[in-house]
Order: sequence, then C-alpha cells, then structure tokens
Amino acid sequence: MNIYLLAVGNKMPGWVAQGYNEYAKRLTADCRLKLIEIAAGKRGKNADLARIKQTEGKKILDTIPKGCLVIALELKGKAWSTEQLAQQMNGWLHGGQDVALLIGGPEGLSKDCINRADILWSLSPLTLPHPLVRVLLSEQLYRAYSILKNHPYHR
Repeated sequence: MNIYLLAVGNKMPGWVAQGYNEYAKRLTADCRLKLIEIAAGKRGKNADLARIKQTEGKKILDTIPKGCLVIALELKGKAWSTEQLAQQMNGWLHGGQDVALLIGGPEGLSKDCINRADILWSLSPLTLPHPLVRVLLSEQLYRAYSILKNHPYHR
C-alpha cells in the first residue's frame, strides 16, 4: 500500500525534509509513505487569498492518484488517538486501496478538496505550522504502523 502525502509547499527548511524522511524510510514495502509537493501560490501584500486557496485546491485534486481513499486533514475532522490511527491503518492495509492525505496551504484546503474527501481527519485543534505537520504526520503514521507490527517503538 502507498500512502501519498499531498502537501502544499515545496520550499521547506532542511529540518522538515530530515524529519519527514527519517520516519518515511522506516516504513516497509507493504506501507510506503510518498510525499507529493504542490507548489504554493504566491502570497503578497494584496494577494487574493481565496483565489490562491482555490487554485491550490485544484492542483491537489489534479494530483490525487487514481483509486485512492482520500483523507483531508481538516480542523473540523474527526480526531484519532494513535491507537485509533493504527486501527484505521489496519483497515487501509487490508482494504487493498492506496491512501491520499491532503494538506492545504496556510489558508487550509479548498471546499472542493474537503468535498472530495472520503474522510476528514483533524490532527489537533491547535493551529500547526505546515512544515511541522509533515514531520508530525510521518511520525504518527510510523508509530501506528509499529503498533500493528508489534514493534517496541510505541510504548
């Protein structure tokens, strides 16, 4: 199974790539994490943020691999504990379907992305910086996977 992380933004600090890659490489062939970066719209003093969000959303939708279960990371989504994420992941692994996780830009995901999603997932009620979300998400996916494999990482 592939888990595609579709994230707006492609100029991340080095620590983001290092953190993300550390956890992504720990996942094995039966559960691969693949990052697909979506170029962010240019934001300036008088930028039309609603238009930028819509354009980014279209790019995300156009990039979703065919046949994926689509999960939008959205503040109004359902929060899962790590154990609940492991249960979700177990279903994904046995469902025979790849998964696409959608992360919007600074203004969030477009309505079209949210409407396209099969599931809305909230990582936290806190506002998290987008670079940190990649690292946090990859770590939690690895942690959930380690639970499924009875690996001692999750204690």
